[in-house]
Amino acid sequence: MSTQPISRRARPAKAPLSRDVIVRTGLAILDRDGLDALTMRRVAKELDTGPASLYVYVANRDDLMAAMLDEALGHVPLTSEGTWQERLRALVTAAIEAMSRHEGLAHVALGAIPTGDNALLVLDRVLALLKQGGLDDTTAAWAVDLLYLHIAAAAAEQSTYNTKDADEQATVAEADRRYASLPADRYPMITSLRPVLLSPGNRDAWGLEVLINGILYTPAR
Repeated sequence: MSTQPISRRARPAKAPLSRDVIVRTGLAILDRDGLDALTMRRVAKELDTGPASLYVYVANRDDLMAAMLDEALGHVPLTSEGTWQERLRALVTAAIEAMSRHEGLAHVALGAIPTGDNALLVLDRVLALLKQGGLDDTTAAWAVDLLYLHIAAAAAEQSTYNTKDADEQATVAEADRRYASLPADRYPMITSLRPVLLSPGNRDAWGLEVLINGILYTPAR
């Protein structure tokens, strides 16, 4: 048996590095091994290169996470049928689903101004739908901020159950036991409303409806 080392010419050629390749690799690590495993060193190892090579394309881990979020938002469909309200509901719901599919990405959106290509396409579509609803420019501009915050917050909550193997029913049951133990003289409203506070229902759809109706009837001043 030959003991000669394999020459570099005989090794499979590595795929050339690019921002897109790094982002897709980061998403694969995130989905397979979780947020704690996502480091620049780990991404570099997956790509058979050194961490320094990645910094040509991404500034740091935060920049990588932001790019991964934008990649996820690229899967949000921007077209649908129905009234402008129906299309807006569908768009917001799809954006929440896209963000929540990957652990930790929704938290990137909280408190950040969207600048990625795909995020901006989503925001542009939301603005177009709000303008179709007759909103003035200022109200539409403020409303898109409010709706994006709703998307990020709802996605952050949902990703807890999507990516942490958390049992939502068990979480609710634990909270219910805590509420049941509260003294009624100190927490009169919580104890009296306990049956409905944690009751099931389509709260996300209701919350979005409240936002849309509130925006329509509360012009910016």
